[in-house]
Amino acid sequence: MTVTYSVPAISCGHCKASIEGEVSKVAGVETVVVDVDAKSVSVDGGDDGAIRAAIDEAGYDVAD
Repeated sequence: MTVTYSVPAISCGHCKASIEGEVSKVAGVETVVVDVDAKSVSVDGGDDGAIRAAIDEAGYDVAD
């Protein structure tokens, strides 16, 4: 199941690489795709709390 998170601070390729790098380390995550234009992160697999923590670890906040 794909879950999409809104991350308003995404603005460039560096943001994309940082978030994809952190989220891909989360156990159970199969795919992670950051859309810079849509300011979103789509993830297949993994635990919601762990994914949110990984996005935070990359330096970004998930919008509620």
